Amino acid sequence: MDELSPVQQDVLEQLGASIADRPEFPAELRYELRGELERNTEDHIKRLGADESIFANKHALSAVHGCEGKFMAEQEFPGWSVPLAKGSVVHKAIELSINWRGTPHPADLVDEALAALEHSEQGIGEFVQTLSEVDRAQLRSDVVGHVTAFTECWPPLKKEWRPVTESKVRLELFDGQVVLQGKIDLTLGRAQSGRAGKVLIDLKSGKLHPHHLDDLRYYALIETIRIGVPPRRIASYYLDQGRFHPEDVTEDILFVAADRAASGIRKMVELQNDGRTPELRTGPQCRWCRALDTCQKGQISLREFDDPLEDLV
Repeated sequence: MDELSPVQQDVLEQLGASIADRPEFPAELRYELRGELERNTEDHIKRLGADESIFANKHALSAVHGCEGKFMAEQEFPGWSVPLAKGSVVHKAIELSINWRGTPHPADLVDEALAALEHSEQGIGEFVQTLSEVDRAQLRSDVVGHVTAFTECWPPLKKEWRPVTESKVRLELFDGQVVLQGKIDLTLGRAQSGRAGKVLIDLKSGKLHPHHLDDLRYYALIETIRIGVPPRRIASYYLDQGRFHPEDVTEDILFVAADRAASGIRKMVELQNDGRTPELRTGPQCRWCRALDTCQKGQISLREFDDPLEDLV
């Protein structure tokens, strides 16, 4: 490997660990976690009809633990937008960079990523095809910046590290009436027997939010139940800042994640099936809520947030 820059060396140190530093976990842990999830949601799931299901991912859990009104307002996909598409293009370009022969230029990676997504059968394909020249240029510019940051800050990923991008994970409970699913931006390493070795990474293009760590703990929970061995470490990597926000996985963290997921499932049943009135929780996130036009509490909160001294004038 070529000589690494200081920031690339920092990344390498965050990712690597000797065998002695990789913890072992009991084989029964996966069953204990599944049991915890099912015991804490069983009474609620019994209230569902035979053809009713609960589907959860990191976004739904984050939303339902925030403002329940916002969660209910966002049950349907709003359609693609340039900000929403940016993450998909970044991830596709990084995926190509990992498997590209030689040393690619970030702009070439982004162009190939856009071309691949444009011809995909996913919904984003039609969106990319119909972008105006201005929007496409803006999207390309933003993504090139993030991909450049990744290639500058990350060391080349060796095939021996088993890098996998956009790895899909899924867990079914109660014969499929509850489905927990997600897509991990980047995984590295693998488990060996009962010894943890995998690292789960979420690549972020914005600023740090507390729920980012909860998102990764959720992935670690599914991964543990799915393969029987937890990941060794989870980490958000902030491309704009060039820094990690890591956490080593422990049994306590996994049970906290299970409790949070179970609580979210119960809330979803109460809101979607039982018709409970959503509890509103205001904050800066109200600015992007689809229910803002009809939510007086959110409108008042934003006015106070934008001008906290308004009442003193």
